[in-house]
Amino acid sequence: MNVSRLASLRPAVAACTALALLIGLAACSSTDPSPTPHSEAPSASPTPVPPTPEPTATPEPTPRFTNVPDDELAALIPTEAAGVSLVVAPFDEFGLTPGDVAIAYGDIGDRFASLALAYAAAPRTSLYAMRVDGERVATEDLEPHLATAGRYVGIAGLHRDPWVSDVVAGNLVWTRAEDNATALGTHIYTWSSGEFVFLLIGTDDAVNRAIVEQLPGEAAPTPSPVPSPSTVASPSAIPSASPEG
Repeated sequence: MNVSRLASLRPAVAACTALALLIGLAACSSTDPSPTPHSEAPSASPTPVPPTPEPTATPEPTPRFTNVPDDELAALIPTEAAGVSLVVAPFDEFGLTPGDVAIAYGDIGDRFASLALAYAAAPRTSLYAMRVDGERVATEDLEPHLATAGRYVGIAGLHRDPWVSDVVAGNLVWTRAEDNATALGTHIYTWSSGEFVFLLIGTDDAVNRAIVEQLPGEAAPTPSPVPSPSTVASPSAIPSASPEG
């Protein structure tokens, strides 16, 4: 064999061998199967949290403009006081309602459930009796509403000062005397028995007080007894001195 020819073929054979090796490697790399991606476990759907309910506000009492007949309330009212006859008006003969009087007593008036009326023509006298729903009302609780209570029955001005606390037949009341807008001798009374609130105006105070005495009320507190002064020791209690020997 010609040496020069063999020498010239070696590079070509080496190149072919290298090319075949590269092709083989490429074929191996292209035929390898692609790795199967790992399947992820399905995530659990979050359970929706229900919204926190908003607290419902307790409805406030509102004035009642329908008067439900209340025979028990009407039966409390006397038909005579200090020799004067009182007319207890039937419920279907007057148009006033608890809501009408409520404007004189603020938030307490909003709880008035029934209204009863009584009157005398001479001496002029008018009585309003109201049943109260809910918590009991003390006569002291009426103090913030004294001015408007007086205005409701015709006393001029919106002033607290002329009203004074008093006791009639052992019960606490608020009372107010006449002013320039009322007839001579006019007095107003308002008080509570806890379940009922009363408003009274009349020109004869003896009649007024006789009516108050016959209606339920709140007993005035019993004053604390005043401690009696200590008893001075009698002379016999003082030890005598021993005679000198």
